[in-house]
Amino acid sequence: MSALQSAETTPELRTGRTAVRPGSRVTIGEIVSGGILLLLAIAAIAPWAIAPGDPLAISPSEAFSAPSLTHPFGTDESGRDVFTRVIHGAQSSLLIGVSATAIGVGLALILGTLGGLGTPAVDFSVTRLTEVLFALPGLLLALVFIAIAGPGIVTTTVAVGLSTAPGYARIIRSQIRSVRSSAFVEAAVVLGHGPSRILLRHILPNAIAPIFVLATLGVGQAIVWASSLSYLGLGAVPPAAEWGSMLSVGRTYINVAWWMTVFPGLFIVLAAASATALGRSMQARTRQVNR
Repeated sequence: MSALQSAETTPELRTGRTAVRPGSRVTIGEIVSGGILLLLAIAAIAPWAIAPGDPLAISPSEAFSAPSLTHPFGTDESGRDVFTRVIHGAQSSLLIGVSATAIGVGLALILGTLGGLGTPAVDFSVTRLTEVLFALPGLLLALVFIAIAGPGIVTTTVAVGLSTAPGYARIIRSQIRSVRSSAFVEAAVVLGHGPSRILLRHILPNAIAPIFVLATLGVGQAIVWASSLSYLGLGAVPPAAEWGSMLSVGRTYINVAWWMTVFPGLFIVLAAASATALGRSMQARTRQVNR
């Protein structure tokens, strides 16, 4: 079950506004997860600050060098420094994860708003569409899109974003329909506020609040899916410094150079696990209060 599917069944994400529980303290897990994500963010924004070398520079004489002080993560089949490539790969992997999540949330906001505020016919059409898309495994939906549009980093990002949109759309639609019938919206109508003002100032801010928590969970999921597509040869093309692509190349030499697979895979796990753990913690810290 994906993060979005499990989140949809959580009672706290169905109705009302978000409220933070008073007296909550930051846990060690949150500090560790936040610290890892901060380091990965620095690696994505300024990789040269951590690994100033060229991730594409080859040195055939140093091919398959084991991890050492000179090359902490060893070298690959062309003598490229794996540590430098992993650090620079954070930029592509995190950018794909964040961009795909943004695409999914943006598309879901349109579909969810149409379903939640539209006529019964529009709501029926949007609901049936999202149910059909939601019934398909997300990775399979991404594979279908890539098969039509062709492989590549941009295509992978869009494909992952589209595959996550149905889950977000269902939640947004449910939230909008719940908030629309709440007391403070009815009060705004009685006070004579216009439809656009009610939508922008009352309905949408309260309806999409849980999505920011779910988006944190979604980033970790998007990173794994994007890396999986690159591993299958449908994302970044070697020798690009991207974790999934590096993992795919490393499997060929896993018997003689285990470090080519272990370190990119470790960073995929750290990024996805940290984002998911932080998202779960945020979800646990918030609760919905019926208005």
